[in-house]
Amino acid sequence: MTKPEFVFSSDLLTVEMRDRIAVLTLDRPEKRNAVNETLIHDLNRFFSAPPADALAVVIRANGDHFCAGLDLAEHRERDVDESFEHSRYWHRTFDLIQYGGLPVLSAMHGAVMGGGLELATTTHVRVAEPSTIYQLPEGRRGIYVGGGASIRVARIIGPGRMTEMMLTGRRLDAEEGQQLGLSHYLVGSGEAFGKAMELAEAIAGNAPLANKMMLHAIQRIDRMGESEGYFVESLASALTQTSDDAREGMRAFLEKRAIRFDK
Repeated sequence: MTKPEFVFSSDLLTVEMRDRIAVLTLDRPEKRNAVNETLIHDLNRFFSAPPADALAVVIRANGDHFCAGLDLAEHRERDVDESFEHSRYWHRTFDLIQYGGLPVLSAMHGAVMGGGLELATTTHVRVAEPSTIYQLPEGRRGIYVGGGASIRVARIIGPGRMTEMMLTGRRLDAEEGQQLGLSHYLVGSGEAFGKAMELAEAIAGNAPLANKMMLHAIQRIDRMGESEGYFVESLASALTQTSDDAREGMRAFLEKRAIRFDK
């Protein structure tokens, strides 16, 4: 692997290219990588215009925790309209991650709470270490989630489980999170980033168009009626099967050689 190429760095987020993989590092360990407006702005900035040569993204964190949620020390009072627009900006930013067309993986450890869980569930592949704990503490603090958990978290674990988590404030450990689907892989201590990079490299080796269809179609089909879903599946299938990448894949198979997809 070549030397990482730094794309930009702020007080809260560092972005570097490692060959075809963009690595985003939450870099506020003294605050357990808590989310504030600056971090959301930095994420929005990156995912609005990611590097042209990036084929996948890995989000990780420095320190003992992935992200402990909203930074309450920087929380300020807002009126209803300001609070509404603040939440909607989180939604737009997290939509850029989930629906931006780039496969995004997260390497999780320690606290994945509140806004941190909302961030993690925007990613398409989640890798957890044994130290990982999940929590939605907002209900116990007199507030309600505002970064998309009502959709993203509830779709993974179910609305009943999410309601119970918010009502009681209880924490799920790494094994419980794995069983519920909050992580896709549960690895050993210190192994999440390495596993995420291994998976990112494999994903980056897919045909870019096929990756985009997987990212866009599957999640939308899940919310469609059966007939509409079959129709969109046929469109996605037709687009990929008639592409240059599909022809290269077939030739490589017949010629018994490695596939070479061009971006």
